[in-house]
Amino acid sequence: MTRILHTYFRSSAAYRVRIAMNLKGLDAEHVFVHLTRNGGEQFGDAFKAINPHALVPVLSDKDVQISQSLAIIEYLDEVYPQVPLLPSAPGDRAFVRQLSLSIACDIHPINNLRVLKYLTGAMGVSEEKKSQWIAHWITLGLEAIEAQLQQRDRVGSFCFGAAPTMADCCLVPQVFSAQRFNVDLSSVPAVMAIFEACQALPAFAAATPSRQPDAE
Repeated sequence: MTRILHTYFRSSAAYRVRIAMNLKGLDAEHVFVHLTRNGGEQFGDAFKAINPHALVPVLSDKDVQISQSLAIIEYLDEVYPQVPLLPSAPGDRAFVRQLSLSIACDIHPINNLRVLKYLTGAMGVSEEKKSQWIAHWITLGLEAIEAQLQQRDRVGSFCFGAAPTMADCCLVPQVFSAQRFNVDLSSVPAVMAIFEACQALPAFAAATPSRQPDAE
């Protein structure tokens, strides 16, 4: 097999890529990088030689090596165009990218493991305050996504149209994370309807963290 995916079962970013690959019917050898064991395997010399940012996922495909989940998904969409994850019209592609980037760049990073560890470690933030931090930023971000979906007059069961796109690949892991941290999602009914529609698809179900070989 020429494709290798460095992944961790609970990483939202790796989760996005697993969904995208499943939707496209692409296999990969999974190399598991445990983000908390022994201080975090991502900080070891072997992995940092692959990705100096010390983050998963990393995809190796033949002679190409890519980090950053959205860069990986767009690469896959260009190289393996079957089951496209971006619409064909420029304005529609921009909308899907807009939703994807809002999640991957605005919501997810400030609730990522390394940020949360810094909050409770160097910054001395309590677990209670950490939970408030998580809930605040996830709620703020998903409510904005909800408004964008409503403004768009969405047609179909997914973020854009009748088939999943890159935006759905991003939305599902973010909702999963919100549920894991017990965030109240009652204010985002459209987001939750999309989440449920996605979870009914085998490609999404198979990518769920609990179903990964490295799940604890």
